Amino acid sequence: MTVRTAPEPVVVDELITETADRLLGELCMHEAVQAAEDSGGAPDIWDAFCETGFDLIAVPEESGGSGGTLAEAIEVLRLVGYHSAPIPAAENGILGGWLLAEAGLERPDGLVTVVPPRPAEGGWSGGGVCSVNLNGDGTAALTGEAHRVPWARSAEVIVCVCACDGQATVVAVPASECEITPLPNMAGEPRDTVCFDGVTGRAAPAPDGVEAEALAQRGALSRVALMAGAIEKMCQLTVSYTNERVQFGRPVARFQAVQQHLVWAAQDAALVRMATEVAAREATRGDAPFEIAAAKLVANQAAARATKACHQAHGAMGMTQEYPLHHFSRRLWSWRKEYGSDAHWSAVLGNMATGAGADGLYPLITSGTSALAGGRRQPM
Repeated sequence: MTVRTAPEPVVVDELITETADRLLGELCMHEAVQAAEDSGGAPDIWDAFCETGFDLIAVPEESGGSGGTLAEAIEVLRLVGYHSAPIPAAENGILGGWLLAEAGLERPDGLVTVVPPRPAEGGWSGGGVCSVNLNGDGTAALTGEAHRVPWARSAEVIVCVCACDGQATVVAVPASECEITPLPNMAGEPRDTVCFDGVTGRAAPAPDGVEAEALAQRGALSRVALMAGAIEKMCQLTVSYTNERVQFGRPVARFQAVQQHLVWAAQDAALVRMATEVAAREATRGDAPFEIAAAKLVANQAAARATKACHQAHGAMGMTQEYPLHHFSRRLWSWRKEYGSDAHWSAVLGNMATGAGADGLYPLITSGTSALAGGRRQPM
């Protein structure tokens, strides 16, 4: 008889949640978010966020980070989405900060962003394939073009993972030496085009578990967390509005057709929140490709349904610039396309299911990644 030991629980410090919620709630007022869209950033909000150390949660202290767990970093990202904070929280910490720390490269004082990896198949927004030439002195020359790089115009360093002689290599180049063409996403957040024309930067071989696929999974997890917060707040706005809006002598929330929209949106908010927590918990314990793939697919589909329901319940009010609903719906439409579309993650899950075989399908659904051949490798 085999006795399995229960895994250690993954707990998020309530103080982190309370502090981040209060800080972002005070800073991310409607006017501030609207102004950030016009200017391409919110340095005041970002500076205050960094002063608390929230930008570097889950990056080890010995690497210049704040320490903490990946689950705590994901909880902070959920609140960033909840308050529609126009800041590069994901790129600077759990993506760029993680790559630099794992590769042993020194972290700069300023903002770090990353080039999203681009798989061979479709269903992927942005990224690029760059070539790298190692110089033998810890530096490398990077050549290529990357599209829709988040916050590139504001970054001090741009990090990417490249393949060199069959070895994954982490390369960090100064953003000031790159040709950057500013472009926004649907929500007005920077998603710039970056041209690397032999730009020289620091380079180091990536350790096991740090490659383009791992970056893609962490990127997808970051978008799931952001979407979870945005859907939750969007639903709360809709409930409040429909209870206050009176038509034919009663709040519109009392009409059955409107109640149906509210129920659908609330279901999607709860579903994505649960998927986020499960994926974050399992990714904190070790590799979690199944949980992350499932969470991103769930979040992508829920974002489409929930925004439709919430806008339908709001009517014309939801389409005005003066009302904050569009801060969440436009971000959701943008984030659902980043780090993998519905088609991409459906294919990933399908490959896992067929690879598990008929006898392995049920264990895969009930146990997730741990049921896959090879099990887990190491914490993300």
